[in-house]
Amino acid sequence: MQNSQFAKALHSGRVLLLDGGLATQLEAQGEDISGVLWSAKLLQTNPQAIIAATRAFLEAGADIVETASYQASREGFAQCGIGAREADDLMRRSAELAILARDEYLRDHPGGRRAPLVAASIGPYGAILHDGSEYTGDYDLSRSALAAFHERRLNVLDTCGLDVLALETIPSRMEAEVLAGLLADCKTPAWVSFSCRDAEHLCDGTPIGDAVGCFREHPVVMAVGVNCTAPQHVPGLLGRIRAVLPGHALIAYPNSGEQYDAGNERWIGTVTPLDCAVAARDWVTAGASIVGGCCRMGPAHIAAMREALS
Repeated sequence: MQNSQFAKALHSGRVLLLDGGLATQLEAQGEDISGVLWSAKLLQTNPQAIIAATRAFLEAGADIVETASYQASREGFAQCGIGAREADDLMRRSAELAILARDEYLRDHPGGRRAPLVAASIGPYGAILHDGSEYTGDYDLSRSALAAFHERRLNVLDTCGLDVLALETIPSRMEAEVLAGLLADCKTPAWVSFSCRDAEHLCDGTPIGDAVGCFREHPVVMAVGVNCTAPQHVPGLLGRIRAVLPGHALIAYPNSGEQYDAGNERWIGTVTPLDCAVAARDWVTAGASIVGGCCRMGPAHIAAMREALS
């Protein structure tokens, strides 16, 4: 793992800029991503839109871009009548599209900055339920069933030649413990980021320090942090993670600070790119070596962070 491109980037001493909300950019491009698959449905219906959205974040200065696989799973695709084999192929396609977007960007910018990395976006179980439970961790599911769900996706995405597995928006301690066990058998480096309700607790109420402990001395997980969390909570959360995992890189890519209304499937509130740029400097001061955005953070927000951090 220490010789991987992800490890080399972490050890370079520079702050790495992650992309923003892929779904946010797809909507800005005029795509309809409503439904149980969210942006993952475009893997089948409009892959070129995914390439365009990924390119927009690369043009904004992102050092790492994520695949359109956050809600991709056999179970999720099955809700739309897609079988297991095709579901696995679509997850592989998410990797191919992100790599293609990166390669096209490098072709159009020869002799530019270091090649951006590609991360496999892997959301929590609650993401396939489409009921907001990814922000609560309140699943009616056994530990063994949760492990089986994640194992199938990891088996596919771990073999796609990506730079890092991004396990993100994890809302509960149980899900973190399940992932810690499964990731130990993966060949690709990983990061794990949590969804939190305040500056001390995961969405399920677990103290963040207790939740991250299962990644101490982990052979694969090289960075731990928070995402899809209100920006003002990030510095406190990073401090608590660093106290438990002083040897891990820290990562922060919160949402815009707006609130998601699951019943009406919409976001409430506003935030400006400048707000995010100022906040990003605070996250770096708090120890983050990877920063970026999540829901409602588009290329303009990432470009503002790039300028602030440079």
